[in-house]
Amino acid sequence: MNSLTLRQLRYVEALARHGHFGRAAETCAISQPALSMQIKELEDTLGTPLFERGARQVRLTGLGEEFAARARDILRSVDELEDLARAARDRLAGRLRIGVIPTIAPYLLPTLIGRLTERHGELDLHVRETVTPKLLLELAEGRLDTAIVALPVSEPSLTEVELFSEAFVLVRPGEDAGKPVPGPESLREMRLLLLEEGHCFRDQALSFCNMQPAPPREILDGSSLSTLVQMVGAGIGVTLLPEMAVPVETRSASVAVAQFGAPRPSRTIGMVWRRSSPLTKQLLEIAEIVRETADGLRTGRETEGGP
Repeated sequence: MNSLTLRQLRYVEALARHGHFGRAAETCAISQPALSMQIKELEDTLGTPLFERGARQVRLTGLGEEFAARARDILRSVDELEDLARAARDRLAGRLRIGVIPTIAPYLLPTLIGRLTERHGELDLHVRETVTPKLLLELAEGRLDTAIVALPVSEPSLTEVELFSEAFVLVRPGEDAGKPVPGPESLREMRLLLLEEGHCFRDQALSFCNMQPAPPREILDGSSLSTLVQMVGAGIGVTLLPEMAVPVETRSASVAVAQFGAPRPSRTIGMVWRRSSPLTKQLLEIAEIVRETADGLRTGRETEGGP
């Protein structure tokens, strides 16, 4: 049998992950016919198919599932060898793949990326924004180096480092600005606008209100914090926002922002990475820059008189 190549293994992993030749080819930065040909050559070398081709979807065969899992382990080990070389340097340089949850990314990343680029110009930053379960999966599979998420994630294979805590505020229609701030019990009686399922911020808001997912007339789902705030401005209901999002999301909406009474709802944001990562020293340095950036944003809000 001819020797397998790492490139072939990456093609198999991508196709197994996406289940679609077009999307896999895009991920691998090659044409779809080229990817298809490489997979076919590999299957011919093995003497057995790894994928079942359907009209709209590609599925792994029994052997394909085991082959893809082994390929993923090999690729992760290769990436860690590259990380070892990077870890031996005295400076932060090379590729750094960072995942960020959507309720943090738009507010933290613009300043953070600028600061990282200014201080460590040799970094090649790759940013991935998606919900926590996907970030943790991609961390485990070696497709991310680190992720900024709400803690705790309670995953034994990951290192967790706390970065900062932020409170949640109430956002309601502008005409309600002078009304008393409702507590959790009162919120349960109001039309609460929340992010759709899969976002940890949704779960945190429900926990504060001590609510289980309710009928659609009581809880309305949105795809982003921006959508929720605009819906509040239209008088549809109320919502909760993390403090970091307030300056961006409320500047063009007719809404009122209020602080909750004690105990205020809040969340802890942190960085996580694989315990086996050789980049721990570098990631701790990155974590300090993230912490510094978040503190600067918070100080700026206080100076401007924000919530």
